[in-house]
Amino acid sequence: MLLPEQIDRLARELHAAEKERRQVEHFSKRFPGMTIDDGYRISRAWVALQRAEGRRVIGHKIGLTSRAMQQSSQIDEPDYGTLLDSMRYTCTPGQVLAVPAQRFIKPRVEVELAFVLKSGLRGPDVGVEQVLAATEYVTPAIEIIDARIEQFDRHTQAMRKVYDTISDNAANAGIVIGAGRADARVIDRPWIGAILRQNGVVEETGLAAGVQGDPAIGIAWLANKLAPWGEQLEAGHIVLAGSFTKPAPARQGDLFEADYGPLGTLQFQFV
Repeated sequence: MLLPEQIDRLARELHAAEKERRQVEHFSKRFPGMTIDDGYRISRAWVALQRAEGRRVIGHKIGLTSRAMQQSSQIDEPDYGTLLDSMRYTCTPGQVLAVPAQRFIKPRVEVELAFVLKSGLRGPDVGVEQVLAATEYVTPAIEIIDARIEQFDRHTQAMRKVYDTISDNAANAGIVIGAGRADARVIDRPWIGAILRQNGVVEETGLAAGVQGDPAIGIAWLANKLAPWGEQLEAGHIVLAGSFTKPAPARQGDLFEADYGPLGTLQFQFV
C-alpha cells in the first residue's frame, strides 16, 4: 500500500490537474505495486481537498457496470466515485442547458439513471428491496466523465489501469438532471430506454437492463462496498447507477439531447 504522504501528493496532483485542465501521467506507472484500495484512498483524499474549499458531497456514481468494461479493466466488479455540488447541472424542460466546456479536459457523455434517496442505506447486507424502499424516485441523468489522468501513456501508449481510474474519482466530472421522475417500485426499471442525439444525429441507444440487469442492483452493491470504510448512502443523495450506452466524446459547441420517452428529455450544449 502507498504511504500516507504519497496518497496526499497524488491527490494534490489531481486537484491541480483539474484546476489547470491538464492531464497527468499514470499513477500505476510510477507505483506499479499500487492496489485498488490505494486508488480509493487517493480519491477520498482528493474529495477531502475539494470539501476543504467549500464543495459539498451530493451523492455517488457507479462505473464499469458492464461485463465488457470490467473485462477490459481486468476487474470483476464495478467501481465508484463521489458527486459534489459543483458537478451538478439542472435542465429546465423545453430549454437547452448551457454546460461550460472550459470546466473539462476531454469530456464524454454517458446515459444513466439516477436514484434519489429518501432514507439512508448502510451495508454490509443491503439488497434490492431495501434500495427500492429507500428511493424517493428515479430520474434520467447524464454523467459527464473526464480524465485528469491520461487514458494512454504519452510515451508508450499503454492504457491506464483501473487503479488510475479509481484514483481519478472514477472519472466523474459532472451530472445533468432535470427530466421526469418515476417510482422505482412501479416503473419497469430494466426496460427504461434512452436515445442520445449529438448535433441532431443518433449516436447511442440503450436500455437500463445493460446495467447489471437492473440498475437497483448497483445501488445495493455500492451501499455494501462503502460499509468497510465506515460510510453509507445518505438521505437526499443522488446515486448514478451506471451507464447503459458507450461514452460519446463532447466538444465545445456540441448539442446533446437524451430522450427517455415517457420520462422526458435532457437537452444541453457545451458552450
